[in-house]
Amino acid sequence: MALVSKGFVGRRRDDDGRTPPGQYLTKDFPVLAIGPSPSVATDTWTFQITTERGESRTWTWDEMAALPHERPTVDIHCVTKWSKLDTTWTGVSIDVLLGGLETDAQYVVVHGFDGYTTNLPLEDLLGGKAWLVTEFDGAPLAREHGGPARLLVPHLYFWKSAKWVSRIELTEQNEQGFWERGGYHDYGDPWREQRYQGD
Repeated sequence: MALVSKGFVGRRRDDDGRTPPGQYLTKDFPVLAIGPSPSVATDTWTFQITTERGESRTWTWDEMAALPHERPTVDIHCVTKWSKLDTTWTGVSIDVLLGGLETDAQYVVVHGFDGYTTNLPLEDLLGGKAWLVTEFDGAPLAREHGGPARLLVPHLYFWKSAKWVSRIELTEQNEQGFWERGGYHDYGDPWREQRYQGD
């Protein structure tokens, strides 16, 4: 059962066309999860990328912290119809993590420490479009929002930005994740209102 916090407000008139159809702005940060937030300690945290050929890369928390970080400011949109503008994060571009990795994969499955999965085209993680983030609004990422680290893919509905992320698996075929198997859209473009299969 999904858990959603309060804090929704009506559409602002000064969003400059940045709110996708069917969305409403909020200044809060509602929480949506498939279950209780897992506790993941940074001293045992690891993040791994595996390819369809079996090649893998793994980082510890300290190794991830030593990589070049960016501070993107982006709008985010949840399939439950809230949008939050000008959110600021700190993290490592997925381009950096995948740099030099040889693959013919066209898709990924993102795995969380809580067992959550979601699928995306690989190209949607590249070209400065996605990050592994560890801070929100200048502070360490709160546990309920996916801390210590989550994926950030702001151009898609927020269920694609997996919380408590542990691994990205590169695949040759599109393999549906948790919500996608439950009827959510495989891609999830908020501007096309791709909430459910068939949208």
